Amino acid sequence: MKQPARLSVFKTYKLFVGGKFPRSESGRVYEVTDTRGNWLANAPLGSRKDARDAVVAARKAFGGWSGATAYNRGQVLYRVAELLQGRREQFAAEVADAEGLGRARAQAAVDAAIDRWVWYAGWSDKVAQVAGSANPVAGPFFNLSVPEPAGVVAVLAPQDSSLLGLVSVLAPVIVTGNTAVVVAAERCPLPALSLAEVLATSDVPGGVVNVLSGRTAELAAPLAAHADVQAIDLTGADAETAVGLERAAAGTLKRVRRPGPEDWTADPGTGRLLAFTETKTVWHPMGT
Repeated sequence: MKQPARLSVFKTYKLFVGGKFPRSESGRVYEVTDTRGNWLANAPLGSRKDARDAVVAARKAFGGWSGATAYNRGQVLYRVAELLQGRREQFAAEVADAEGLGRARAQAAVDAAIDRWVWYAGWSDKVAQVAGSANPVAGPFFNLSVPEPAGVVAVLAPQDSSLLGLVSVLAPVIVTGNTAVVVAAERCPLPALSLAEVLATSDVPGGVVNVLSGRTAELAAPLAAHADVQAIDLTGADAETAVGLERAAAGTLKRVRRPGPEDWTADPGTGRLLAFTETKTVWHPMGT
């Protein structure tokens, strides 16, 4: 007997806020296409309300995440890399569609993203040795300077690298104890939304990473002006939008990382690890 034809089960992409997958508060979606203009999916078109909800979730998660040991954060990030490896083929297909790459180059980009995530995971309990110090002072005191997370960081994902670039800007933010609100690349958000599914099934606590999709300028504006966001990475903003966002961020004294040319395949160094940390100096009396 001839088997009836199956109907395709299309994937419904959603936002990722507070460890859950809500639809956009506005109910809006927008079409995502590949580099040839072929329809891929409808992605949620996030609103200003969604951005504010994501900040609330990130702020709520900050205490627990920043208070975890650096070793524990490293283990949690390594678990994410394990799950990424298990979904390598799915991400390769999404990256190929997003960036117009052949299969081999897309797989190489995914492998590089997984390796980059592992690399940052390994820095979790080492960054304090690089950025901290024991300061010489006159008197019977220990004087120690140590890096601490800035708080909630808004991250505008790069528009030209849907997974490797995304990992390169997100991993250093959270490995140092910050929580993040990520605005996915406007044209190619699907790898970021799939990464959210990986984060949800990993050990990353809900709210540590929140992923929004939609119009970058629309979502970035409330994040730049939000008093409960301590820093913003403008990597994914165009030059004109970045100027306005930097002005808005100045109103609440945010730390700002400006956009600039990036080679996502190059050695990342420690610049992004230290971009959103503060230095705390502690005086402690010596024992007699």
